[in-house]
Amino acid sequence: MNGQDEKNLDLLANLHLILGIFTALMACLPIIYLAIGIAIFIGATSGGEAAPRIVGLVFIILALVIILAGWVLAVLILIASRKMKKRESITFCVTVAFLECLIMPLGTVLGIFTILNLNKDTTKELFIS
Repeated sequence: MNGQDEKNLDLLANLHLILGIFTALMACLPIIYLAIGIAIFIGATSGGEAAPRIVGLVFIILALVIILAGWVLAVLILIASRKMKKRESITFCVTVAFLECLIMPLGTVLGIFTILNLNKDTTKELFIS
């Protein structure tokens, strides 16, 4: 059974790599809002009445927070992929799998399958600690 568990872990590691890259790319989408916020903040928008600078500042701050959170989550997923490949730190991998459930629908499915697979006793034996 260990051969099948090793194949499952390798597959999960590869899927985590794909999800990590996908998450990093999707975290770049709020750059559009960042650009809009900068344009509002410096007053470069054309139109009749200028929006208050606080609106631009809100756009900038929210966009930066969302981008940063997405990139941090992407890095955590990529680290978990590497640790799964090396069979290290099962606790870290399970924790990241729980966080992945926030990324609907792909992350939720991958997170649940990862949690189920990593909680099997035969899989736990494969990890160093």
